[in-house]
Amino acid sequence: MLEPMQLSGQDVEEGQTPCLDRRGFLKLAACALGAVAASPALGRTVGNKDRMLSLYSPRTGETVRTVYWAPRIGYIGESLKEVSWALRDHRNDQYKLFDPKLLDQLYALQRLMDPRQPMHIISGYRSPATNAMLRQHNRRVAKNSYHIRAMATDIRMPGHSTKKLHRAALSLNGGGVGYYSRSDFVHIDTGPVRTWG
Repeated sequence: MLEPMQLSGQDVEEGQTPCLDRRGFLKLAACALGAVAASPALGRTVGNKDRMLSLYSPRTGETVRTVYWAPRIGYIGESLKEVSWALRDHRNDQYKLFDPKLLDQLYALQRLMDPRQPMHIISGYRSPATNAMLRQHNRRVAKNSYHIRAMATDIRMPGHSTKKLHRAALSLNGGGVGYYSRSDFVHIDTGPVRTWG
């Protein structure tokens, strides 16, 4: 049976199961509606039917395919945990519950690009230790990256150019979008709307 997403007003630590309270549920619902209202393009793309994600991690070889939101239920807690685990820091297996608005962006992009094949996740959650290590090798890695907050992911879509994926991500107007043509991926996050690359 599908379980509704349950959150408290506090951040969820890595590997911790979130708990339900009325205020947390209402806050999540308001945030989700606010995100769709703030980005009409995203709202049109996600629609009001079951939202299914199909993701593949080349680093772990794992695939996840799950309905994470349903009209009568909302966000589904077990599915969000499953997706968050798939987007974990592959270097140390730490994970944090992902921002559902990011999953809505991934879903919208998948619908725009090719809903039949999984989107490839290059990088999802980064533990603070992993982010610090990456910063030592590349100063372009942000100190306070949205990856640390489970609000960002780097993606590519096999069979489609990174340029096309970048244009599709920009069309959603849902947050930050970075274009990394040399590394062949697009960064998306749920921070302020901005673009680079």
